[in-house]
Amino acid sequence: MFLQRTIRKRVEVSGIGLHTGKPAKLTFCPAPENTGIFFVRADLPGRPAVAARADHVSATQLATTVSCPEFSVSTIEHCLSTLAAFRIDNLLIELDGPEIPIGDGSAKMFLDALMSAGMIEQGEPRKYAYINQTIYYGDSEKYAYIAPYNGLRISATIDFSHPRIGKQTLDIDINEQSFSREISSARTFGFMKDVEMLRARGLARGGSMENAIVLDPEEILNPEGLRFHNEFVRHKVLDALGDLVTLGMPIMGHLVLYKAGHDLMNRLVKKIIESPDSYRTIELGADLPESPFESQYLWA
Repeated sequence: MFLQRTIRKRVEVSGIGLHTGKPAKLTFCPAPENTGIFFVRADLPGRPAVAARADHVSATQLATTVSCPEFSVSTIEHCLSTLAAFRIDNLLIELDGPEIPIGDGSAKMFLDALMSAGMIEQGEPRKYAYINQTIYYGDSEKYAYIAPYNGLRISATIDFSHPRIGKQTLDIDINEQSFSREISSARTFGFMKDVEMLRARGLARGGSMENAIVLDPEEILNPEGLRFHNEFVRHKVLDALGDLVTLGMPIMGHLVLYKAGHDLMNRLVKKIIESPDSYRTIELGADLPESPFESQYLWA
């Protein structure tokens, strides 16, 4: 039987905030069984907290943001993707300000910190949302759906007109090893024209080629180039994996994405929550269907 997990000890991650450009720090802290994942503003009176849940998602433009009355925290998807891949169920993520450190624009910094903290199994079984009926959200231009599958698989396709991106596809089973090797170090990316617009609005002050792949109309501007030939779609898989955490429980299914971003992922997660007949709650170690089966789509 798979048991719930947390980390062995507290561990800090420091850097700068993407938008303010100011120093930012978070601390991963162990949490008891059945706690879930919470962001905590340790610097505010009363230590207010907000759960990493879809109903707390307040913005999805460029990144995923969760909010409560006292504060909001954005770009949560990079650190959450590591929790999903390493099966960490219970964790308090303490913040000393309004932003999560951006690191190098990937999940590598969070992966390294969690590995240094170590992980422990807890006394309660891990419950999965096992998809038994395909759930779809989107249209002919962009869509996301999740289908039955004995595991967690992501198939993502992106299609940009930029000559250095174009159409890219990645199909990958997610586990600790595949995430560490193939996904965790894929960086976020952006276009110089968008960076200039954001800075004019007082945003992205901490953004640079130190923490993103930056492109002009023709080329990649980072002197070191890419870490993978298809780093762009790998980062989209990283983002989607983090957004899945807002379901509130681990999921077993095959996630298929076509030109899907944070907004579409948030809508798909909410659609799953609103479709209780489309999945059943299981504990691994109990009997599973021998193979995924075909079923009707639940259309948006």
